[in-house]
Amino acid sequence: MNEVPALIDADVHNAIGDLTPYLPKAWQAQWKRSNVGIGGFYSPPISVSRTDAIPDRGGAPGGDPEFMIKDHLDRYNIDYAILTGSNILAISLHPDPDYANAIVTACNDCTIETWLKISPRFKGSLFVNASDPAEAAKEIRRVGSHPDMVQVILTSASRMPYGQRFFHPIYEAAEEMGLPVAIHPGAEGRGISGPPTPSGYPTRYMEWHNILPINYMTHINSLVCEGVFEKFPKLTFVAIEGGIAWLPHLMWRMDKNYKGLRDTTPWLNKLPSEYITEHIRLTTQPIEEPKNPEHLVQIFEMIQAEKTVMFSSDYPHWDNDNPRLALPRLSKTMKQRILAGTAAELYGLHSKPPERLTDAKERGERLEPIPSLYISRGEEEE
Repeated sequence: MNEVPALIDADVHNAIGDLTPYLPKAWQAQWKRSNVGIGGFYSPPISVSRTDAIPDRGGAPGGDPEFMIKDHLDRYNIDYAILTGSNILAISLHPDPDYANAIVTACNDCTIETWLKISPRFKGSLFVNASDPAEAAKEIRRVGSHPDMVQVILTSASRMPYGQRFFHPIYEAAEEMGLPVAIHPGAEGRGISGPPTPSGYPTRYMEWHNILPINYMTHINSLVCEGVFEKFPKLTFVAIEGGIAWLPHLMWRMDKNYKGLRDTTPWLNKLPSEYITEHIRLTTQPIEEPKNPEHLVQIFEMIQAEKTVMFSSDYPHWDNDNPRLALPRLSKTMKQRILAGTAAELYGLHSKPPERLTDAKERGERLEPIPSLYISRGEEEE
């Protein structure tokens, strides 16, 4: 009997390299000239990625699969890394949907070829252009059957809340392919999205970073109230890197208002909090750090964290978390569920990987590191 995974990292940023070989000729010049092409916005005073995560052979942090296995997976004995890319999610906010569609298709093909073939410990996120749900659904059906693609991923920045029926073709295709849908921050306020807060634009990166959870609250509120989980009962929605401590407040407020306003959402058959604990999953990084760690434990208990929370490191970003230090004092059962159990169920990773590659050259392969020019400071996803 195969041993079950002990640690699954639900947010690992692999740098996506030159997509030119995977693009139709009509889009190659634009990619070379402008890359994602919607401009930078909020960024920290130093690079988003850690300089000590630069691969031995050079290139961008997170750009060399062999180095990532050695520097991150082997160092912390991580069984699986759920790859979430770098600098590509913002493509959904490009004003040209045809260019955006070409980029996500190229990115998925590149991920399969340059990452998923390297080690069974890498599992991919399927990129789509959320601004064009019909084409996004086609891309999900094109790539979603690949055994190492384990979720659909969208940018959390959007022109409208994700529960609205405009996006339902994405959820229909994801449910059909048996894939969860995830969102990741970093592009709020960029491209064709609205301001990152209801009151406009923060002044600096710290303010922007502090307030990102309000966008996650917006999407989860929308998904529940618009009846997405009634229409797509097998769908799971993953809120990556959006924090945790805000969820009890949202659940309580939604439940209270449902009791008085349920006639406005007659399609809902249970309390909003029940839809949330059944269909929403959160990741730990960046985990809140109260002065009293027991307060965070209480919040974990309030949201049934053994069911709703998955560990993530956010490697190789500046604020990434060490799996040995990140979690508060939890019961053994809850900690095991957060470190691996919930992710194993969600992504179908019920046994340890069949091999533990530390060097692709053992397979007779030679990988070139992804040049750092593809990940510029102002263009990185958070």
